Amino acid sequence: MVRWRSGTVAGVRRRWHGAVELDVTLGDGATLRALAYPFLVGEPAPGDRVLLNVGALVMGLGTGGYALVVALPDRLPADPPDDGTTREAGHLVKARYTPLQAILLGADEEASPHRATLADADDLAGMPVITADLHSALPAIVAGALAGRPGTRIAYLMTDGGALPAWFSRTLAGLRDVLVGTVTVGQAFGGDLEATNLHSGLLAARHALDAELTVVAQGPGNLGTGTRWGFSGVSVGEAVNAAVALGGRPVGSLRISAADPRPRHRGLSHHSVTAYGRVALAGADLVVPEGLDPGLAALVETALATLPPRHRVVRVATDGLDAALRAAPAPLSTMGRGLDADYAYFLAAAAAGRHGAALLTSG
Repeated sequence: MVRWRSGTVAGVRRRWHGAVELDVTLGDGATLRALAYPFLVGEPAPGDRVLLNVGALVMGLGTGGYALVVALPDRLPADPPDDGTTREAGHLVKARYTPLQAILLGADEEASPHRATLADADDLAGMPVITADLHSALPAIVAGALAGRPGTRIAYLMTDGGALPAWFSRTLAGLRDVLVGTVTVGQAFGGDLEATNLHSGLLAARHALDAELTVVAQGPGNLGTGTRWGFSGVSVGEAVNAAVALGGRPVGSLRISAADPRPRHRGLSHHSVTAYGRVALAGADLVVPEGLDPGLAALVETALATLPPRHRVVRVATDGLDAALRAAPAPLSTMGRGLDADYAYFLAAAAAGRHGAALLTSG
């Protein structure tokens, strides 16, 4: 259920691509931070009345401490300039049948400038596809790939397991000058290109964005129940299957940690074990960074031994990756832990990036 609040914009704090952060004063005088997506609700200004959804904020869930602006009821944005009765501006409906469903132009629709390129596209031509459980791996993967092969054309494919609007991600905003583009698929939206599903999104990354390498991960936030199957990261295995079905080369960025307080995520996370061990029916290169602490390495090796032999475990040297991570184009943080607090996690992601880039050189 939705927990509604009404308030008044007291001030505009910071903004990044597609999002604006606000201070909102409620009727009882309390002030809270809110986030608005101007594409959906218009551009808020001090004095505007706003309707808010505070459910995730009240529960302390992963909204970054935000209430979410649902509408500016007294100052609605103008209609988009297109006709609205035709499909000339697209007909992909995302966040479908919710009050804020958005109608967008799919990269392969008839009205898209990429239609001719994608109409018969059916193959990734061996493009490395790096799959990751968490959004927080993205900047480390990018850092590792660019350290190994500067200038690599990297795309990000955002699945809908976490945040739906790509605009929520400050990490993604920080990577805009580094990536060739973002493709949002499924119910996710707000990327440079929109696609119906993982398969069409991978083809759009390869053929419309001319990506040499694509990173696939859910948006910020990960839904999990603490059970073997109850987590949104099972989509990692589905991404491996899609990459192979389309002639790509899947590379697994393993979720490795010595710092996570939950035993199920220490060593090699049970998310990786389930996604690659049970969901991925095709083989992938699973990357393990060299030089892990011996105790952590032993935990990882024990978990890897349970995975099916269709996967190829690849040991990747880590020289130079520390410098690349510390110079990453977007801040590194996972579950509130920075680089030095969860070093193995980011090192594993950077090593996967390095390996993916190396495949482009080795063929």
